[in-house]
Amino acid sequence: MKILVIDPCALSLDWTMRCQAEGHKVKWYVKPDDKYRYVGKGIVERVDSPIEWAKWADLIFFTDNTRYTHMVDEWRKQGIAVVGPNSKSTEWELDRGVGMNVFKKCGVPTIASRVFSDYDVAISYVKRTMKRYVSKPSGDADKALSYCSKTPEDMVFMLERWKKLGKIKSPFILQEFVPGIEMAVGGWFSKGGFNLGFCENWEFKKLMNDDMGVATGEQGTVLRYVKKSKLADKVLLPCEEELEKVGYVGHVDVNCIIADDGTPYPLEWTMRPGWPLFNIQQALHVGDHAEWLMDLAEGRDGRNWELNKIALGVVLSIPDYPYSHLIRQEVTGIPVYGMKLSPEPFVHPCEMMLGEAPHQENGKILNKRCLVTAGDYVMVQSGTGSTVSEAKGISYRGLKALQMPNSPMYRTDIGNRLKKQLPLLQKMGYATGMEF
Repeated sequence: MKILVIDPCALSLDWTMRCQAEGHKVKWYVKPDDKYRYVGKGIVERVDSPIEWAKWADLIFFTDNTRYTHMVDEWRKQGIAVVGPNSKSTEWELDRGVGMNVFKKCGVPTIASRVFSDYDVAISYVKRTMKRYVSKPSGDADKALSYCSKTPEDMVFMLERWKKLGKIKSPFILQEFVPGIEMAVGGWFSKGGFNLGFCENWEFKKLMNDDMGVATGEQGTVLRYVKKSKLADKVLLPCEEELEKVGYVGHVDVNCIIADDGTPYPLEWTMRPGWPLFNIQQALHVGDHAEWLMDLAEGRDGRNWELNKIALGVVLSIPDYPYSHLIRQEVTGIPVYGMKLSPEPFVHPCEMMLGEAPHQENGKILNKRCLVTAGDYVMVQSGTGSTVSEAKGISYRGLKALQMPNSPMYRTDIGNRLKKQLPLLQKMGYATGMEF
């Protein structure tokens, strides 16, 4: 199969490598940005423009929704098989007000929230209501602008600080704080509805253990595919008709807070593959890594996911992640000893390329070809098992088998909080049958 991957932020190296190993021809488009200059070098053929390759491709995999959506919409109209976001579905994620209105239209309860584009108005609102809020940015904004306040005064402080720093780039929402447990559910959607297997997942978003430090997007995730999911029944299936209306084909994920009374409140849509969620999902994939996406594009269910097994993944990075201020020379060319050049079931290269580094062989030090870093977000290590603990053990044993000469870092507690949370969720009918 001929595959064009439109991947502006160079997220899908792992998947493209798997497709190539299975004999598919892959052209990979990454936006021209110094940050991604070397990612995939020597591994995957990168192209300068997606336009000239669109008609060449049997399948287009579109991984991101911050640019190119209107162009891809036109290709869909021409009959080209595309999996990924479109311009209408993108609004659900990037404009949080629009996304919440979709839930309301579908009868899914939502948390009271208000959209702001002016810090002074937001500050006055908090002072007037004196409630605890969660601030969330809209659009492709800095994840550091997401903030869960402890009190009204610290929310006011953060709003005043962002105002001074000139951080506002797009509208943001203030959402009333609801105590509970975060849990997400996703699925692969196409004509006729969801494929078999809902992906229940739990993200670990902060940089440090015990959810301390800066929000990075995601440092690791626990997930499983199940045939039946109470959370999917509550927040995904009621939205099938709206997904069909916008002609969506791809992965849909809804992150929720499950309140103490068992009510799930959606927090946000993710209308594209999640990262590193999609990397970790590969550990549960059965069969060809591209053919099933063609099936999805054409409205068929390839049934390629192993159900009920648990996968756990951990992000490995190097300084100065998550800020990425260092020049490329300082974060490229660093070997990860122990990685193979060919795809491995539980190893997911991210910002990597083909290079050379010293290796010991027959009592000598020789330069040999190997995978080396091409940025500070290096790779994801996964593991699978019948329990969270088993999957965690395999994942961390894999990480310990790798060696890097430049201060690698990763959280060592991915999955731990589920030991307390799973029994609470299961009392409310969620995550049934899942064991820590």
